[in-house]
Amino acid sequence: MKTVGVLFVCMGNICRSPTAEGVFTELVKSRKIDHLFKIDSAGTHAYHIGDGPDLRSQSAARNRGIEIQHLRARKVIMGDFEDFDYILVMDDDNHAIVTQACPKQHRHKIAYLLDFAPQLSSREVPDPYYGGTQGFERVLDMIELASEGFLQHLQQQKVI
Repeated sequence: MKTVGVLFVCMGNICRSPTAEGVFTELVKSRKIDHLFKIDSAGTHAYHIGDGPDLRSQSAARNRGIEIQHLRARKVIMGDFEDFDYILVMDDDNHAIVTQACPKQHRHKIAYLLDFAPQLSSREVPDPYYGGTQGFERVLDMIELASEGFLQHLQQQKVI
């Protein structure tokens, strides 16, 4: 069976997208289906290339049993549009940037992560960078719900 490539995208790739990468990775590991996936994250801006996730993101994730300290920020590259089956963005700005950069034949791969959590009142995962600890917890809650929804979507669509 072919692996399913999933790329999570935010602005700097130090808060939301590495958190989503960690949450989704842990989710599929817990279901013993991680071998079916290629999971990564990237940013639309080059602010933090090579840096680890924000320490507050690491701490919030670690408190839920998810380790993300080994991840390193990178920028979305053209090859990502070919290499990944799903490109899940965190907000409108990142959606616009990714859509503009994406070749037309791959645009169907782009979606908002929160499209898979319709019970939430927002389509955007807020950037917790300038907020307090509560913002990182809220982001984790949203990402966990959407990750479950995304996995259910893949199963319903018989992708996995």
